[in-house]
Order: sequence, then C-alpha cells, then structure tokens
Amino acid sequence: MKMDNALRMVGLATKAGRVDSGEFMTENAVKSGKAALVIIAGDASDNTKKKFNNMCEFYQVPLRIYSTKEELGHAMGKEFRASMAVTDEGLAQAIMKKMD
Repeated sequence: MKMDNALRMVGLATKAGRVDSGEFMTENAVKSGKAALVIIAGDASDNTKKKFNNMCEFYQVPLRIYSTKEELGHAMGKEFRASMAVTDEGLAQAIMKKMD
C-alpha cells in the first residue's frame, strides 16, 4: 500500500496528537469548535458522508472526502477509520494543500 503525501501528513498530525478519529470524536470536535478540517473516507456510507457534510457546512469547517477507510486508518496507525478531524489549523492547511 503506497501512502501519498496527504496521508503522510495525517500520520504526522496523529503523532502530534492533533487528530480526533471515529464518528463520535469527530462529531464532538466539530461541534466544540476544535476541528480545523474533517476528512471522510471515500468508501464511508452515504449516511456518514451526508451527516458530516451537513454538520461541517453548518459549523463552517472544511470537509474533504479522501482515500479509503483502510488507508486512513493505516496512516493513523489504527484499523479502519471512516472519519477524522484535524484540530490544528496549520496541519489542516498543509493537509488540504497536499490533497488539492
């Protein structure tokens, strides 16, 4: 499995302790205003995508649909992750730059 630069940055953010992952933690980060970026796996359920799309639009948090659950989880050193929030503004900007 070849990791691209955006996923490497996700790993860096995870090691720095600037990531909340999993549906519950991601939702809490967005609602509490901590989230600077939300990433949803491309193979997440339509319901999950719609839920976070609406939530991020309401709270004005950037949202990216990127990669797969397996690759997102692997980049974070975990199993599978369908959703995650980056809580550091600088890291979020760097990750978005790598994705675009």
